[in-house]
Amino acid sequence: MKLVLASKNPGKLREMREILQGLGIEVISETEAGVDVEVEETGSTFAENACLKAGAVAKASDLPAIADDSGLCVDALNGAPGVYSARYGGEGLDDVGRYRLLLENMRGMLDRRCRFVSAICCCFPNGDRVEAEGECRGTLAYAPKGEDGFGYDPIFFVPGLKKTFAQLTPEEKNAISHRGVALRNFKVELENYLNGTDQ
Repeated sequence: MKLVLASKNPGKLREMREILQGLGIEVISETEAGVDVEVEETGSTFAENACLKAGAVAKASDLPAIADDSGLCVDALNGAPGVYSARYGGEGLDDVGRYRLLLENMRGMLDRRCRFVSAICCCFPNGDRVEAEGECRGTLAYAPKGEDGFGYDPIFFVPGLKKTFAQLTPEEKNAISHRGVALRNFKVELENYLNGTDQ
């Protein structure tokens, strides 16, 4: 079975391929599917945005499409940046600029609790949908550490492992990450859907 990933993020593509390969699912990029879709993320939740993206790519490709919308929610900032994680600080910032801005906005704050949230949505050309969510709790580091990962990974510290996401191996990260949890939940939901047990 082929799923088109409704994202141009190579990090997400790599993680989805690694986690879903055990289910016999081939995740292909928009480029491989011959589509190039820009979707405005107007949803107020991660789940709404994931379904907007997956629905648009499924329609354009006539193939089942999977999308993840994820972000970092910081307790001391009332859940910000949340659904605006990828656009935090405006269009001019890259990943490094965004996490530096977040660290600046957290300067002097002792409550560093935060969580990564991921919502997965798979849309089929017939209109059916399979959805799942996952989260991972951690704390905000005071400075970036690690070379791997993407997005806010260098400042997301996992107390139990004493490392940031960017210091973890892909296997370590997939075992505990919000996207890893969401994709494992998604595998169960998708198996139920394919077996017809949710009909």
